[in-house]
Amino acid sequence: MEMTAHLHKYSLDEEQEKKIILREYRSLLRALKSKLKPASKKMIRAAFKMAAEAHRTMRRKSGEPYILHPLAVSKICAEEIGLGVRSTICALLHDTVEDTDITLEDVKREFGEEIAKLVGGLTKISNVIDVNASKQAENFKKILLTLTDDPRVILIKLADRLHNMRTLDFMKKENQLKIASEAIYIYAPLANRMGLYNLKTEMEDLAMKYLEPEAFKEIVRKLNDTKRERTKYINEFIKPIKEQLEKTDLDFEIYGRPKHIHSIWKKMKKKGVSFEEVYDLFAIRIILNSAPEKEKEDCWKVYSLITDQYSPSTERLRDWLSNSKSNGYEALHTTVMGPQGKWVEVQIRTKRMNDIAEKGLAAHWKYKSDGTENAREENRFENWFQQIRDVIANHDTDSVDFLHDFKTSFLSEEIYVYTPKGDVKMLPVGSTALDFAFAIHSAVGTKTIGAKLNNKLVPLSHPLRSGDQLEIITSNKQKPSEDWLNFVVTSKARGRIRDALKEEKRKISEDGKYSVQKKLEGIGAVFQSNNIDELVNFYKQSSPLDLYYQVAVKNIDLKELKSFKIQGDRIEAPKPVKIKESINEPIPHTFSKKDSELIIFGESSDKIVYNLANCCKPIPGDAVFGFVTTGKGLTIHRTNCPNAAKLMANFSHRVVKTKWAKNKEISFLSGLKIVGLDDVGVVHKITNLISGEMKINMAAITIEAKDGLFEGDIKIFVNDKEELDTLTLRLKELEGIESVERYVTELAPN
Repeated sequence: MEMTAHLHKYSLDEEQEKKIILREYRSLLRALKSKLKPASKKMIRAAFKMAAEAHRTMRRKSGEPYILHPLAVSKICAEEIGLGVRSTICALLHDTVEDTDITLEDVKREFGEEIAKLVGGLTKISNVIDVNASKQAENFKKILLTLTDDPRVILIKLADRLHNMRTLDFMKKENQLKIASEAIYIYAPLANRMGLYNLKTEMEDLAMKYLEPEAFKEIVRKLNDTKRERTKYINEFIKPIKEQLEKTDLDFEIYGRPKHIHSIWKKMKKKGVSFEEVYDLFAIRIILNSAPEKEKEDCWKVYSLITDQYSPSTERLRDWLSNSKSNGYEALHTTVMGPQGKWVEVQIRTKRMNDIAEKGLAAHWKYKSDGTENAREENRFENWFQQIRDVIANHDTDSVDFLHDFKTSFLSEEIYVYTPKGDVKMLPVGSTALDFAFAIHSAVGTKTIGAKLNNKLVPLSHPLRSGDQLEIITSNKQKPSEDWLNFVVTSKARGRIRDALKEEKRKISEDGKYSVQKKLEGIGAVFQSNNIDELVNFYKQSSPLDLYYQVAVKNIDLKELKSFKIQGDRIEAPKPVKIKESINEPIPHTFSKKDSELIIFGESSDKIVYNLANCCKPIPGDAVFGFVTTGKGLTIHRTNCPNAAKLMANFSHRVVKTKWAKNKEISFLSGLKIVGLDDVGVVHKITNLISGEMKINMAAITIEAKDGLFEGDIKIFVNDKEELDTLTLRLKELEGIESVERYVTELAPN
């Protein structure tokens, strides 16, 4: 195989590199062994040669030959996702069209239309016309357009992203943050939605390693420290169950596995508990080898044996046997009280269900061809794709909105809600009565005035739970309003509401159009597209429709027309003036003088003016990034800010590397939430420590006591993170204080 590599300063010589590349190629062939026929082996060799030749002078950030990346992605596709030969060829070629001289025509000539189309779907959009648009979101939209034709595109893309995450150590810090944020924001939820739980959890853990390094290291350390006692406990828990299972005729395996780092951390944050207090640090998994017709029966039999042994938590039973998740996941989960008063999660599933849980969509196809899945299951993914097709077809808003809608509509967990006749509608978590109305039919949604839940009237914004049965009440006089967009989560509802509002806007705009025509004719000008464009630019509107609308609602009165020059048919605007802003535009946040004087260093180490983000209030010592905001310059956010993932995932071209300069003269506003026992003198103890001992200036303090507990919100001025961390530790040491947490979101008390 001809493979010459242009060598830079690198520790391995050309011969050693060739050996490594060849070893990886053979490893890929072994992963595909069961699917390889002589003809397909020949095609893979051709794809490998094409990719190796095209990338031969290229290196990865680590210094290794670039071809090792497509080989690794192909291996993930084959081994971890279970894709076949054609997908492997696409994975080998996925970067060639984008990064090398090879064109889609070359791929098509060599490998045919189907593979060229898939590779085309994986090639990034090189330029986006609109400067404000997000290239990331545009590329994602393009991938999704291809996804609805062929889901393999997204599976290869996930493999590509996973390998990038595994090799992030070699990237610059700001690139690590961008890639990790995209993984958390969109790729991990997508892997979850495609049923690839192993990929999802690994991506989340790897992203956390870069986005929350301190918390990550701490949990890893504690997991290692508790490994022996956990293993001992798992064995103690499993022993009686195993003895009971061995008395049956079931073919089973049983084992314990630790929960993933990211899910432990999420639980700690959500419940406000320490690592030691997270009760289910591990899950017990029982996998049965059952005949297709006995799967359900066997799983429930195991459930019965476990609950005979240990007492179950009734709220924590998850039955995905009767109604599997829409990504095909089937299992029975129960949480039981184990020895030493510890809750333990037990997952029961069959080998087929386990395959689908690990390989997702690819395993679905395998079982579909075996004919063991019922029609309802086969249609799940197809229905999902069809919904996405509908949304893409009807979506003309910008890509970032599209990405947000896609995330809330298609990537969250789902709930089941019933119509009065018993038909089931599957909706994302967080859906409201209005989402449900649009799920029934667009015509029902637009006319909805209310809903009845268990014969009780509920508002349109009422959040739904799985198992709710809802009756929708409509009226022909009803019209969608702008505030509807604030309480719907599904793409279908948002799209239809936007369409209806646009239609309404179009009707109102007719009056404005007539006014513009009359005013133009009044100054002796002609009502034509050139002149309308001139007015649109002058009044800073995005389209003629917006101009007509603003004129109709009297936000623009056209009095400046008197100062326009007329040359023949055309008008020419004077220098633009500031006009009354639309009421829908956000009012820019004004920052204090103190904020703008703070010093931070960028790439060039020049002192630059910037603002602190109000959503997360960074202070010196925090891990931060700069975000170039239109009209406001540079805004500094913490990397664990609630908005960080969205900003970095959608607009990484606006993210700049920033770090703090030492400045002890300036103090920063920060906030702490304190919970403890409501005891006499507790407020005095807290204020004495803050103001008296540590000489920290307090801006505000509110304490609320209820049923023996108190909750305190404190706003303080600190010099840096070190000072805040010291204060937090000192507060925790006070008697009766349960927890001290820094606010991640905008500071509480107002």
